[in-house]
Amino acid sequence: MELSNLKPAAGSIKTRKRIGRGQGSGRGGTSTKGHKGAQARTGYSSKPGFEGGQMPLKLRVPKFGFKNNNRVEYNGVNLDVLQALVERFTATDITPAFLAEHGLIGSANKLVKILGRGELKAKVNVKAHKFSATAKAQIEAAGGTTEVIA
Repeated sequence: MELSNLKPAAGSIKTRKRIGRGQGSGRGGTSTKGHKGAQARTGYSSKPGFEGGQMPLKLRVPKFGFKNNNRVEYNGVNLDVLQALVERFTATDITPAFLAEHGLIGSANKLVKILGRGELKAKVNVKAHKFSATAKAQIEAAGGTTEVIA
């Protein structure tokens, strides 16, 4: 063992400087916080989006548009998706519960609207909360029925 091989014991040296422990800490009287101001005080916490008194960005940008709080949102399901379901599971009745069971909508009590993209060749009885005009026409042209759930 020589002096060049000596090391302190594991865990005895702290790597983090302790802030706010006086002149002997090497950080001085202000403890890295600068002189005065809100950030030098105890208990300071900035609000999200606060820009030091400057007008915040969310208040500077122009506001436009309209969002209706009473809107009713439907989960759209197209005819080509229904056709794929019918071919895969040989289904004759399609309900929101059936769609939820196969992962097309979140749960059975979500609102469903049948949309007209694609073709439906199979005779299917479809129950949904709403139908587009083209979807309703194609389902009935294929020999199926549509029923609106209230």
